[in-house]
Amino acid sequence: MNAGLRSGQVAEAAGVNIQTLRYYERRGLLPEPERSLGGHRLYGGEAVTVLRVIKAAQRLGFTLDEVAELLEAGRHRHGRQVPGLQDRAADKLAEVDAKIADLTTIRTALAAAVEAGCDDLTVCASSACCPIPFTDLAEENRHAGPCC
Repeated sequence: MNAGLRSGQVAEAAGVNIQTLRYYERRGLLPEPERSLGGHRLYGGEAVTVLRVIKAAQRLGFTLDEVAELLEAGRHRHGRQVPGLQDRAADKLAEVDAKIADLTTIRTALAAAVEAGCDDLTVCASSACCPIPFTDLAEENRHAGPCC
């Protein structure tokens, strides 16, 4: 049996805790490690790299399911084209752009509510000049009156 890294060593080197390491192992993101004669998990050096890749992908907005798919695609390439990081990164970029657009809309509405002095959602929703974009139902129930 090859000498390997124990759980604590791998977790520390990758900047995760042991529970995270074990969770990723249960999810299949990390292959099950070999065991020492005493039953301790012994990971190869590639486990640290895989953990770092997982954490980096999460910071880029990929879910653990998406990370699993990316890792699986990488494992099964064997010289052939498999949709991998390029396609999925482009999809994730479009998703991030959509979130940024949504957040920009939310920010604009919140800034307008702060500037208008809105302090009560019920009062504001019934005001014709309320800057918060309530649903169509709220739109029907608005009546003219002073701003919030």
